[in-house]
Amino acid sequence: MFKIFLLISLIFSSVFAEVDANLEIIKKANSVPKVLVSVATDAMEVETLNKIKKSLSDDLNVSGHFEIASVNSQTAYDSLPDILALSNQGIGLYLNLSAKKEASGDYTLMTKLYDINARALILEKNFTTSQEDRYVFLAHKAAISINDFFKAPSIAWMDKFVVFSTYRGAGKADIMIGDYTLTYKKTVVTGGLNIFPKWADKEQKTIYYTTYNYKKPTLVKLNIYNRGKEIIMDSDGMIACSDVNKDGTKLLITASPTGQPDIFLYETRTKKKTQISRFSGIDVGGQFIENDSRIVFVSDRLGNPNIFAQGINSTAVERLVYHSNNNSSATAHENNIVYSSKDSDNELGGKSFNLYLISTKTDSLKRLTSSGVNQFPKFSNDGETLLFIKTFEGVSSVGIIRLDYSKSFLFPLSTGRIQSIDW
Repeated sequence: MFKIFLLISLIFSSVFAEVDANLEIIKKANSVPKVLVSVATDAMEVETLNKIKKSLSDDLNVSGHFEIASVNSQTAYDSLPDILALSNQGIGLYLNLSAKKEASGDYTLMTKLYDINARALILEKNFTTSQEDRYVFLAHKAAISINDFFKAPSIAWMDKFVVFSTYRGAGKADIMIGDYTLTYKKTVVTGGLNIFPKWADKEQKTIYYTTYNYKKPTLVKLNIYNRGKEIIMDSDGMIACSDVNKDGTKLLITASPTGQPDIFLYETRTKKKTQISRFSGIDVGGQFIENDSRIVFVSDRLGNPNIFAQGINSTAVERLVYHSNNNSSATAHENNIVYSSKDSDNELGGKSFNLYLISTKTDSLKRLTSSGVNQFPKFSNDGETLLFIKTFEGVSSVGIIRLDYSKSFLFPLSTGRIQSIDW
């Protein structure tokens, strides 16, 4: 059991090095509007507002649909900004922020967006939270609102939680939720070893995760709000839910009831379990593709970890990747697959894993990262954004790649090391 767990831990490892954050920006449009985000001169709650300003600016930048201006210009919330000065500096949009806090504790972000060229207020919206420590979600909601106003491709994923596991020490790992920048974080499972969290529903009320706090490694379903818990199944060697289909009725589970890990299909309504892969070695990390009719998974059936595909109701296995001899993690969205591949060691003697994008329908291959060790990729629901984990010099970070714009961003975790993540 220990040998299998150690090998799977290596396959699912989340050790990273530097990610190139200066990739060439490729935009769908020839130009994007330059926006200045400012805190009103008469605003209250300025400390939190300044944090919101930074987060909102980051969100607009991450979207790829706006350019953030670095100049400074402030005005009272109900006053018109200095149109002439802003126009002379090439500013197209001016976003003014203010806030108010009620006796009940409700915190409201107030926003006014001006079109400098039109000399007009074009959008005014307020956003309220009952928990001020979740202020970053007010920034996300405001960014999404502005993005939607211009009918740009959706960035609704910014308002979703990510769920992740963090190592705290030997035999200790907690499950946490947070926003995609890790500005907000909250522990939802603690005590013992808890790893491989996966959202169980679109509403983000329940999660699946693996715990080693029972006699055997056990897959648990947990409602993070009412704490309702259900044991799905256990296994001797290892167990993990690697994918959930769109309506939450089917799971792909890696389990090793007879000593070696294989991929199983679990139907949540009937609790029926069907073994898909049957190999004497290691099959892990199954992902649904092609409308749940096939799976992509990692296997060492050629001697090293590589990416394969197999029909749900078939025994025929297809090798998908002929690049490198160590491809240890993958994610899928419709017909697209992103996998992590071990490249040659860098000049400093460190490991180098890069992310590559392929399609099950074509022979295309696109390299997404240029250096470092990058693993645990996860597609957003719309398939336009990629989430991954990076650890460098003992610091874990969440990485975001905007696929249509070739832009990447890193958001570090202040303490602990990220083991796995989902959104």
